[in-house]
Amino acid sequence: MVIQAFPPVELADLNGFLALGGDLEVDSLLLAYKSGIFPWPSDPGHLAWFAPPKRTVLFLKDAHISKSLQKARKRREYSYQCNTNFAEILAECAKLKNRGNQEGTWITPQMQRAYLNLHHAGYCHCFGCYHNHNLIGGLYGVSIGKMFAGESMFYRKTNASKLTLCFLIDFLKEQGVDWIDCQVMTPLLKSFGAVQIEREKFMHLLTVAINQTPINFPVHEKHG
Repeated sequence: MVIQAFPPVELADLNGFLALGGDLEVDSLLLAYKSGIFPWPSDPGHLAWFAPPKRTVLFLKDAHISKSLQKARKRREYSYQCNTNFAEILAECAKLKNRGNQEGTWITPQMQRAYLNLHHAGYCHCFGCYHNHNLIGGLYGVSIGKMFAGESMFYRKTNASKLTLCFLIDFLKEQGVDWIDCQVMTPLLKSFGAVQIEREKFMHLLTVAINQTPINFPVHEKHG
C-alpha cells in the first residue's frame, strides 16, 4: 500500500532515523523525496527512512574540480551519456558499499526494482562515462523539479565516476540547478566541495526546488 504520510522530519533522531516500514512504490518514494526523506534498508527485511539533522549538499557554484581531474577532462578520452543503460549502472552501483559503515550494499534487489520503476516513471536518471563505447563509470539520482538527489556511483576505471560527476555538474548548471542533494558525506564528495547544512535550511531549499520547472533530461535510452 502506498505511503500516505511520513512523520515530520523534526522527529528524526540524531542519526537521522525517522521511520521503519512501508513500501517502495513510485508514489511512496516521490512523497519521501518531496518531504526531505530518503530510504535506507538497514537490517535484512527492514526498510528505514532517514532525514538527517545535517544534510550533505554540493552547491554547484562552489564545486571544486581538482587539477588532476581538469587535466583528465582536457584529454577528452571519454564520452558521457544521460539515461543510457540505466539498469546496468544501477546494478554496478549495487555492488558497492557507499553509505556509512554498512557491511553490505544498501541497493538491495528490492531497491533496484524500485529505482528502475522510478526511472520508467521519469523521476530517476543516470549518467554514464564511456571509453570506446564501453561503460566504465556512472551514477544515478532522483529528480523532482530542479532538485537532483545523487544516490550512488561506480567506476571500472580510475576517475571514471569523478569525471561523470563533473559532467553532471556541468549539465545541471546548464539546467539552472544550484545544488545537489548528496544526503551523506563521503571523502569524495568532500573533495568536490560538498558541505553539511542544517535540516531547516535544506528543507527550505528543497521546497523551492521541487516547485520549479523540471530539469530537461533525455527521455529515452540510446541503447541497452
